[in-house]
Amino acid sequence: MSRLAETHGLTDIQQEILSTVRDFVDKEIIPVATELEHRDEYPQQIVDGLKELGLFGLMIPEEYGGLGESLLTYALCVEEIARGWMSVSGIINTHFIVAYMLKQHGTEEQKEHFLPKMALGEIRGAFSMSEPGLGSDVSAITSKAVKDGDEYVLNGQKMWLTNGGTSTLVAVLVRSDEGHPEGTAPHKSMTTFLVEKEAGFGEVRPGLTIPGKIDKMGYKGVDTTELIMDDLRIPANRVLGGATGRGFYQMMDGVEVGRVNVAARGCGVAQRAFELGVQYAQQRHTFGKPIAQHQAIQFKLAEMATKVEAAHAMMVNAARKKDSGQRNDLEAGMAKYLASEYCKEVVEDAFRIHGGYGFSKEYEIERLYREAPMLLIGEGTAEIQKMIIGRRLLEEYRFQG
Repeated sequence: MSRLAETHGLTDIQQEILSTVRDFVDKEIIPVATELEHRDEYPQQIVDGLKELGLFGLMIPEEYGGLGESLLTYALCVEEIARGWMSVSGIINTHFIVAYMLKQHGTEEQKEHFLPKMALGEIRGAFSMSEPGLGSDVSAITSKAVKDGDEYVLNGQKMWLTNGGTSTLVAVLVRSDEGHPEGTAPHKSMTTFLVEKEAGFGEVRPGLTIPGKIDKMGYKGVDTTELIMDDLRIPANRVLGGATGRGFYQMMDGVEVGRVNVAARGCGVAQRAFELGVQYAQQRHTFGKPIAQHQAIQFKLAEMATKVEAAHAMMVNAARKKDSGQRNDLEAGMAKYLASEYCKEVVEDAFRIHGGYGFSKEYEIERLYREAPMLLIGEGTAEIQKMIIGRRLLEEYRFQG
């Protein structure tokens, strides 16, 4: 049977990588995902397997020990992994955003110090923008860095830090007014700091506390935390790129990669929901025949498959645009918006096809139903995506009259 969401024009190496990842997902993730998710257990064995496959170094350049693959290859791998269990793709995503930011914006010393160990999965990355009262308004960040000799002293509280406990390197965005006069635009007085720490919870280095896991409706297994800085001292050579005031742009560049990732996750979860729905529809009988033979169910399956195809095509387009070196905020915003909305709809239709059994924890669709909503808010809400899309469209289609 021809699978949905095929990607044309892939190299032999890309096809081999994807085939390996798909096989790993089918054998090592899908059979255990629901049980681990219900226990909210960190999937250490799965993570170790991904390390062995070299996935933590997938996009890291070969000169730093990685595979040097494209964003498209990475996004297609994420799609496969999210098809198995979305939380696992989240473990990889934050790592890759930090690796990408280092590759694009880091000093040579920073790249040489961090990237080889990140490629092996020995250093695990996370990034932190949001704060408790912040929501989507990144310009309102209150966490602050103050210069003190050869160091900076950081204070503030961050929120929604994926991999907060398991990571050992966190890219943290804070306000740094040094060298920026009064009245400077808020986004021009932000700096990204590379904060090294121990894995775990509690005080993970002097002045830095990870209080514990936030209990969530879905997206379990992966640790989502707060991060509290209380006179945290960071050396000046751990300012990403070596100069203050560039943090907002560095983070937004990383988030564009993250939005392609979230779109890929939406595609993967939607694919799995379709697979579960179309299988169950052929097994379940009502009124003397499989429910797949009822026109109402066939209409649902047709709509679901079309949404899976459309979301995948937009995600691939956004990844290829970024890989070509072009600006892709419009495409990434559209892909993230469409894929997350369609994912929610496809999952709900699969849930409806399952009927009462969809509400049972015994069936996998119950887990997907709780996971899909995270995609509506992760890496910027649907409303933020529409703002980005709208502004970019007005730039491209400016009225000349």
